Amino acid sequence: MSATEVAELLAALRAGRLSVDEVAGRFRRRSWPVARRPVPRTYAEMAEQQDVDADVPGSFDDVVAAYDRGELTREQYRTLAHAVADAINAGAGGEPAGGAAQGPAG
Repeated sequence: MSATEVAELLAALRAGRLSVDEVAGRFRRRSWPVARRPVPRTYAEMAEQQDVDADVPGSFDDVVAAYDRGELTREQYRTLAHAVADAINAGAGGEPAGGAAQGPAG
């Protein structure tokens, strides 16, 4: 899945071309980039890591941004967040690791 495919799937959801379950299914089969930040050693490093413009294209940041813009309902966001958590927990193998995932609450 390309970095822009997340945005394309969200646009298809908004336009009614895909259901939230179809998008969630695609999200579960996707490999998600994880932005790992080093542990800050100083307050200055900590402040740099709080940069709100540091979104990772093609990541869950795209989903959060769509929700923040009002393009997703709370239920859609929750469904997609759980799908992303399932993919991350399963290593993008398609099946949730250890059952239902506890995705980010929104």
